[in-house]
Amino acid sequence: MSVGGSRAPGPEPVVNVRARPTLEEVAVLAGVGRGTVSRVINGSPRVSEKARAAVERAVAELGYVPNRAARSLVTSRTDAIALVVPEAETRLFSEPYFADIISGVSAELSDSELQLLLVLVRDQRERERLSAYLRAQRVDGVLLVAVHLDDPLPGVLEQLGMPAVLAGRRGEHEPLSYVAADNAGGARMAVRHLIRRGCRRIATITGPLDIEGAQARLAGYRAALAEGGVPAEPDLVAVADFTERGGRSAMAELLSRVPELDGVFCASDVLAAGALQELRAAGRRVPQDVALVGFDDSIVARHTDPPLTTVRQPTEEMGRAMVRQLLEQIAEPGCTRRQLVLATELVVRDSA
Repeated sequence: MSVGGSRAPGPEPVVNVRARPTLEEVAVLAGVGRGTVSRVINGSPRVSEKARAAVERAVAELGYVPNRAARSLVTSRTDAIALVVPEAETRLFSEPYFADIISGVSAELSDSELQLLLVLVRDQRERERLSAYLRAQRVDGVLLVAVHLDDPLPGVLEQLGMPAVLAGRRGEHEPLSYVAADNAGGARMAVRHLIRRGCRRIATITGPLDIEGAQARLAGYRAALAEGGVPAEPDLVAVADFTERGGRSAMAELLSRVPELDGVFCASDVLAAGALQELRAAGRRVPQDVALVGFDDSIVARHTDPPLTTVRQPTEEMGRAMVRQLLEQIAEPGCTRRQLVLATELVVRDSA
């Protein structure tokens, strides 16, 4: 006897649950290989636009969703990358260069599923903690900005075989992938411009010389002087950190050594802003008495008085290119390391 009525016996109703679309089904529908689908989904730039569009259409049509949890068990992927800046936070937030790099990195990652971790490394203790973090494979790759010649972190990355891209390089024979601006060429353009303008006692304020980019800008300054037949005087070179205060202090030092200087090339716009303050305090008119050129073409250059002649480096594009290289390494382990130098250009404003 049944309670609450009865029904005739028969087969149980069939519930049609559609199986989760697979990578292979996406490949068949898109008319490409499984590897191409994998590269598109993992954000690799090494896919033609035609193939990428076909895969994206197939993904949308099938409703394919990558099973990231399962993939991480197989591949040990974390779906996170670290942007490492071995500098104090004061420099990170005072220099437009870092903001532009971060902007480019963030923009290039916007269509991917990767999380971006910003890591500041200010001392040996934090360096050791980061090394342990990297050895534990907590991230899939690293973007390293502001590379110092004695920094052990690039060596750690190389030893681990971890996907990594540097902003700049440690030297001419850098083994890791990097993206850099043409620092020497940009400095040469700046100093040639000062020479064409009639300057003959041309000083330079360099950045810290434990950074290869600062060394390259100093080399470009010297090369332009040699090409123009202008003597290179040791007293016309001052070294500073990349801060406004550093630029002002270095400018005071240069004026005390060579009061008759008539041109200054600074290795950054922030340095040039400090130099401009000191020149004004010393009663020197810019550009009538002293012509001044910076480097970066940051927002600082457009807001000094007078606006700053400077060398534009494509900082945001550097950040984007770094991400493209890193995604390629993550998607295709063992791929060729790439080393890219981006062109610079002179932007002439009122300071020179």
